Amino acid sequence: MGKAAKQDEVLATVHSSAGRRILGVGSIWVLAVLVLYVAVVNPPEPGWQVFLFVVGGGAIWMAEKMRRATSHAIELTRSELRDTRGMVLAPVDQIVSVDRGMFAFKPSNGFLLKLSHKAPRSWHPGMWWRMGARIGVGGMTPGHQAKFMAEMISAMIAERDGV
Repeated sequence: MGKAAKQDEVLATVHSSAGRRILGVGSIWVLAVLVLYVAVVNPPEPGWQVFLFVVGGGAIWMAEKMRRATSHAIELTRSELRDTRGMVLAPVDQIVSVDRGMFAFKPSNGFLLKLSHKAPRSWHPGMWWRMGARIGVGGMTPGHQAKFMAEMISAMIAERDGV
């Protein structure tokens, strides 16, 4: 096995299960349908009706964005953290620390990464988000997969830093 193949070997994967996807995306669709139903069947004053249409449309947009985001998995290789579309969340050499603490500002069932460099904002609901030098992984993901990935990243950081 060559050096390039070792760098590209997937060490850990995090993905959302079908049940979590159905529950998460389905509940947002139910919200959208209910809000739009109220706006059409029992319309309030025109200003509030417009507000309900905007909220219903926003919920539909959110459900579709979450459906697309959760259809992909997150993979950890020796060189990078990426999703299955090939989008790089962070190169491993830029990851400074991993925080899985109870009071960390992280997604549920997930972890928070602190990076050495800022990166453009990105948001993939239910899977991951990035703001500046922080990345949150998790949401609609199983806790055991995220825990294993976080421990792998921590071990890679410790090995890199000689701790």
